[in-house]
Amino acid sequence: MGKYIEVESNVKLYVEDIGSGTPVIFIHGWPLNHKMFEYQFIDLAEKGFRCIGIDLRGFGKSDAPWEGYSYERQADDIRAVIDALNLHNAVLVGFSIGGAIAAKYMARHAGYGITKLLLVGAATPSFVQRSDFAFGSPEVVVNNLIISTHLDRPDMVTDLGMKFFAKKGSASFTAWFASLGMEASAQGTLKDAASLRDEDLRADLPLIHVPTAIFHGTQDKIVPFELAEQTQLLIPGSLLVPFDESGHGLLFDEPRKFNDSLYQFISM
Repeated sequence: MGKYIEVESNVKLYVEDIGSGTPVIFIHGWPLNHKMFEYQFIDLAEKGFRCIGIDLRGFGKSDAPWEGYSYERQADDIRAVIDALNLHNAVLVGFSIGGAIAAKYMARHAGYGITKLLLVGAATPSFVQRSDFAFGSPEVVVNNLIISTHLDRPDMVTDLGMKFFAKKGSASFTAWFASLGMEASAQGTLKDAASLRDEDLRADLPLIHVPTAIFHGTQDKIVPFELAEQTQLLIPGSLLVPFDESGHGLLFDEPRKFNDSLYQFISM
């Protein structure tokens, strides 16, 4: 069942809410939306979980204001959804930039309403290299994405999709995946890319104190596996689960292992 939740004045987010039981909140990647998790929604709902997918501002069916794309503001959006739905003892699952926003939520809101955290291909602690952080992508990689978005956004989305996976999917799947990226607004796509470049979560990750698992493809060409290793070092007691046959889109590259590992983690 879909619903709209107002997270600030004149800004509403679309939330997909199916099943019943322990709530599992999904935060999608850039420039996608909640639909990327459709196979997890079906699997978990059949197993007695409540699946809640949030379209971040600027993406999917949510409103696309001009401002508000910092990790802090989007973490506050998640809090607004959790409050509106009166969620407790939930599992928070974040993919790619969604993982970064989920981590910011845990630090900024002291894990309110959340008992477990799962980071999937997460863009943490910093997506780009910095003067005191040698891991991740050079800043120019994101700058080129921003330039490409200005010049030919459909081509940028298609090219990104080609780098997403370690395994080649069907033509139908490739077209479907690209269509998710084109459901995003231009401003959301651009401004979240800037947040990917500019945000740094190294001070936030040590503030996470719930059981945390990190799922990451060892062949990831978008968020290198070394970032998962750095994330594990910064989150106390976190568990790193490598997906050796996966790129960035590990939930599609190794769907059975992903769903089994997800179920095992949230059922512990």
